Amino acid sequence: MAYDQLKLGSQLCFRIYTASRLITQAYRPYLEKLGLTYTQYLVMLVLWETDEMLITDIMKKLMLDNATISSLVQRLEAMDLVVRRRGDDDGKKVTVALTSAGRSMEERAKNVPKCIVDFISDKSLSYSDLTMLADPLDRIILSLKKHEV
Repeated sequence: MAYDQLKLGSQLCFRIYTASRLITQAYRPYLEKLGLTYTQYLVMLVLWETDEMLITDIMKKLMLDNATISSLVQRLEAMDLVVRRRGDDDGKKVTVALTSAGRSMEERAKNVPKCIVDFISDKSLSYSDLTMLADPLDRIILSLKKHEV
């Protein structure tokens, strides 16, 4: 007989993992219309907030490693949505900025969050229920970041 704490139904991590995977899957049809993957969409969200950023700041904001962000930015650059510029001083600092196509995509993407909320919400789960999850999830993320290796 399994220990209760080792049962799948007792695992908070499984619920969070499954919710994350299914939410990402729910985004797919909306993002395909934009020609973006979910992680590319995250980079674009950051840049729509602040048009020009150091690649290291994007990494920190999205909590992704350099290789992942660099690959995402390369693909977005190939799609003419962003442009990379090396710093004048030492060339090590790389800035990422939106192109006009990247800026105009924001208008086409503006309804994606509402579509996802509408998709997830039903009679048993309201928009208010969903927004109440943000604070506890932020606290979990902050706590886990403290222990990150």
